Amino acid sequence: MSDAAQPSAAEVRAAAEAVKAALDRHLDAVERRSGQDDPAVYAAFDELAAAAEVYDELLYDTYDEVTPFEIPGSDALPAYAGPEEPSALSVLIRRDYTVAEPQRLLHQAQRIADLDPDAADEAAGGGADAAAVVGTSVHAALGVLFGEFEPDEIASRHKEFGLEEGDSTLWVAAGDDPAEPGEWLSAPFDQADPQRVVCRFDVSAVFDEELGDDDLMEPLDHER
Repeated sequence: MSDAAQPSAAEVRAAAEAVKAALDRHLDAVERRSGQDDPAVYAAFDELAAAAEVYDELLYDTYDEVTPFEIPGSDALPAYAGPEEPSALSVLIRRDYTVAEPQRLLHQAQRIADLDPDAADEAAGGGADAAAVVGTSVHAALGVLFGEFEPDEIASRHKEFGLEEGDSTLWVAAGDDPAEPGEWLSAPFDQADPQRVVCRFDVSAVFDEELGDDDLMEPLDHER
């Protein structure tokens, strides 16, 4: 940052005062909370996090110093704003993988195609050499693998298929009414509203330093 763009000492002081005020509001909201999921507490938490982040950035830019607390990431969910008693639910799942062992993946897909030629035809687009394509194309092999096995089975057997797990998350979102058949199939994730997430479950290697293996699937309600 150039000298002209650097914040002034007064701006840093104002940011510090904003953090103090946000701390007071957060404590007041906690003391007055009406229940486990009181939206006022979530709102005060978000305000405190935002104020602390501004102060942290100004402090570093001006004095090359940092605060001793961690600023929550921007991926935190907002306060729940859905119905109290949902009549419909959507379960949104994302699991990331890397193709760690392509040859193992190709071998497994070829084995499936040999046992079920129809799986190869669908994944490779048909043709007389569809089964051979499956054994040489990672794209076709993935089509065979995910067409043959349920996602949960792939997750439990990923190493067997030459895959390596990355982060994963599961969101349970509240709806007002059940969707009509085929209603959202063309854009299945466009209507995912973070404010309607009832609970979420995250798995990531980033938690390994802070949590034991038994804690990696704990529910993070409106994650903070």
